[in-house]
Amino acid sequence: MTALHSEAPNSSFPHRVAAIQMVSGRDLQANLAEAAQLLARAADQGARVAVLPENFAILQTSEMVECGRRELSGEGVVRAFLAEQARTLGLWIVGGSMPLADRPDGEPIAGRVRASCLVFDDHGQEVARYDKIHLFDAMVDDAHGQYRESDTFEPGDAVVTVQTPVGVLGLAICYDLRFPELFRALRERGADWVTLPSAFTWQTGDAHWHALIRARAIENQVWVVAAGQGGHNSPKRRTYGHTLIADPWGRIAAEIDEGAGLVVADLNPDQLEHVRTRMPVWQHRRL
Repeated sequence: MTALHSEAPNSSFPHRVAAIQMVSGRDLQANLAEAAQLLARAADQGARVAVLPENFAILQTSEMVECGRRELSGEGVVRAFLAEQARTLGLWIVGGSMPLADRPDGEPIAGRVRASCLVFDDHGQEVARYDKIHLFDAMVDDAHGQYRESDTFEPGDAVVTVQTPVGVLGLAICYDLRFPELFRALRERGADWVTLPSAFTWQTGDAHWHALIRARAIENQVWVVAAGQGGHNSPKRRTYGHTLIADPWGRIAAEIDEGAGLVVADLNPDQLEHVRTRMPVWQHRRL
């Protein structure tokens, strides 16, 4: 169930974040319209930062490369949409993921794109970019069967953190969740919380979603804000949903199961310090 609040946007909750769940389809404009409504709700509920899911604007693999090229040519709408929403709502936005046909240094990519998570501040300025490092090439017992992200995407190679109004944020995307060394590196760089825009398949999510998110939160003593796709995105694709926010002790602070919606939680810095002080596992490491 979505948590509801009626307070004025961003007024009394300096550490509030929202995780947005969508069921994106093939219609880019319809996806953006739904994202806009949910971002406005996040701002209305007092969020300082809102996190969109993976592929929130486009989930059609065959269109990824062309979309990624448009975003570089000036004809793309997704990057502009995120900047406008952040500026209009006075809201930091972690932009899920979108395809970009260049590398962070501006070098173009031939034939593929990167799955990029862009972060915009509340003035609409792009302040960080993370390119998904781990690509989902796997067999799944669903109607889709085989997933090969590496056919379309080039992996990123940089660990990224960014200072936000609610602490140092570490960036990850979906399949990254299965690689604890990335989360370790984010904590090494000072992360207080990590965002995980996702589009987990229903089968893999049902098996591992909660266990992996709680483990990453517990072992690194960070908040994990996991915004997912959740529903039947196409006749062959059902995503798991269960967008949630886990605290540094591994407890689920807020969760929604399937369908479009959002959850909010306050990332209390005193709670984070309490967990890290009483059990200083970071100082106890030996390897």
